[in-house]
Amino acid sequence: MEKHEERAHALLSASGAHRWIECTPSAVLESKFPDTTSDAAREGTLAHELCEVKLTHVLYGKDTERAHEWIMQQELYQKEMEEHSDRYVEEIRELEGSFKLKPFIAIESRLDLSAYIPGGFGTGDCIMIGDRKLVIVDFKYGKGVPVYAENNPQLMLYALGAYQKYRMLYNFDVIEMKIVQPRLNLFPDWTCSLDELLAFGETVKEKAAVAIRGEGEFHPGDWCRFCRAKATCRARADYSIQLAFAADKDPALLSYEEVGEYLRKGEHVASWLSDLKEYALRACLEGKEITGWKAVHGRSVRAFDDVDAAFRDAIKAGVEEALLYERRPLTLSKVEKMMGKKAFGETLGSHVVRPPGKPTLVEASDPREAITDTVTPEEAFQ
Repeated sequence: MEKHEERAHALLSASGAHRWIECTPSAVLESKFPDTTSDAAREGTLAHELCEVKLTHVLYGKDTERAHEWIMQQELYQKEMEEHSDRYVEEIRELEGSFKLKPFIAIESRLDLSAYIPGGFGTGDCIMIGDRKLVIVDFKYGKGVPVYAENNPQLMLYALGAYQKYRMLYNFDVIEMKIVQPRLNLFPDWTCSLDELLAFGETVKEKAAVAIRGEGEFHPGDWCRFCRAKATCRARADYSIQLAFAADKDPALLSYEEVGEYLRKGEHVASWLSDLKEYALRACLEGKEITGWKAVHGRSVRAFDDVDAAFRDAIKAGVEEALLYERRPLTLSKVEKMMGKKAFGETLGSHVVRPPGKPTLVEASDPREAITDTVTPEEAFQ
């Protein structure tokens, strides 16, 4: 029989803490769905291994060449991983240099979280201690969702685990948490006191005791994004429908304040509807019946069954071979990958320009600077 500790950890992971802290019944609910792993997740794991290999060499002087070569031979390895893992190492070295005295550093350290989560544990990518300060660094390889450090439950849980592990050896009263997400050029950090961290620990302990029993109130929100039950969760469906069709205000015109409010609400509704459609399509393809809906083949694009054979026949018919091909320059990114970042910068860096990107609407919490020049939409999109 599965041990309670193993079941607890499977349900209450540190990476999913934001979800089960906000919506305690979700942990048991999503356990009814298979836990699948995507290529993006496996790619992230490989990138983490590369970071560990490089840090081990840089910090401890160990020969990690064979481990590095093994990673390069893996199917999901991409050359850009070298650049992003180098940036991670650079951030670690900068942090190390910010201490007055050389800090204690642990990489890929297993952390016992059972004082707060039954059977819970996690792995800290990099932990530094010195100057009465505990630093937790977490590497994020994903580029789809930006991750921030402020009040980040996963990082705070890792900090609690590090507190339990090292409190008898070191004194610290300041906790610093940092995210390194190089593919989004995002490096946020956040600092709190030890007292604030321990108060969070008590809250987590209470939430975990409720979540492990599948009790509490469902509370849909942004944290639904990675929940395995997100498509068919009734609480999320009811919440989304309420957001979509609630009309308790003057429908004639929206104020700017209401525009912002509906944009926030609409993001959740659009996400829920997309998840629901994906679930329904998968069900139809598995032979299930979704009332009023069916799966069909989408728009098809014509293609040659064998391009080389088709072109040979075209040439035999009198078409000049040169007319069958187009000469196109490689994109900047492909040239940089081909040459390598350093050689690219030295040779072509002076030719690179970065014009302003197309205006896009984001929430006020986004770290990018707002466009302050007043222009017409037509001028902006040019």
